[in-house]
Amino acid sequence: MSELLRVEDCSKVFTIGGGLSRQHLVAVNKANVVLPADKPMIYTLAGESGSGKSTLARMILGVHTPTSGTITYKGETVHRPRNRSEQLAFMSQIQTVFQNPFETFNPLKRVENYLFETARHFRNAAKRADQIECIEEALNIVGLSFRDVERKYPNEFSGGQLQRVSIARALITKPKLLLADEPVSMVDASLSMSIVNLFKKLRDDAGVSVVYITHDLATAYYVSDEVAIMLRGNIVESGPVEEVLGRPRHYYTKLLIESVPVPDPDRKWKEDIVLSKREEKEYAMTGCKFAGRCPRAEEVCFLVDPELRRIGNAHVRCHFAEE
Repeated sequence: MSELLRVEDCSKVFTIGGGLSRQHLVAVNKANVVLPADKPMIYTLAGESGSGKSTLARMILGVHTPTSGTITYKGETVHRPRNRSEQLAFMSQIQTVFQNPFETFNPLKRVENYLFETARHFRNAAKRADQIECIEEALNIVGLSFRDVERKYPNEFSGGQLQRVSIARALITKPKLLLADEPVSMVDASLSMSIVNLFKKLRDDAGVSVVYITHDLATAYYVSDEVAIMLRGNIVESGPVEEVLGRPRHYYTKLLIESVPVPDPDRKWKEDIVLSKREEKEYAMTGCKFAGRCPRAEEVCFLVDPELRRIGNAHVRCHFAEE
């Protein structure tokens, strides 16, 4: 099977403070992700804030260089020197959609200018008519037209409309991989599903794979083919979405699912799991990062970092995960 993206034992360590107070923060620890080239898919990175999702995404984009491990796109190392034409070619293949569309666009600049610049630099469209053709094609995919955006400023759009324009801007380059970092957190619930459905359309009709970053397990379950649950920089459980979210083995995954409102409020897992404020200690501690909150934790959990092992069709980082 050919691979579109491979993240192999990838870690990122940041240094915080200086002098005697210097500390090392492991933001991502030995992450592994594989996306096939012949089967477009939606791969979700899920977890609470500060779990390392966005840091991993920035390494995939080439913004951050891994402290260890490798990331390859279509067999080529992402973090290598490139000339300008090679960098433009790479950027055209991997595009991103950010959380807040109103921060993506300068409020004093017409939105269409961003679209023209993208068409000119990434599609080599020198003539205005050719640029409009590229823009129209991308806008049509997200349910808009050039007339909808012509001569308008960002404040003349709703949040959902502007997020669609942001996605269209990314699609002008005809990417094969789209990184969507919390793309629906700033829009109304009624509009979020239309954007999530758009990702499905891109996968099915345009052959675009999506790395979807979210803390919302409801949309993750709806849209994902595979999902990875992250905690304190570690992927603690990963695999097909029905396996991970339908039959969770790791206690942290169970906690996240338990936090999602359900029609039956009496439904509970066997153990009560209580959150505590241990973020900084959990990053620095040895052993399992969830041990301080886990009802199943034993001495080994605080001393030994669990290996990511295969259970069923999923992978789980837990000493006591059950079949």
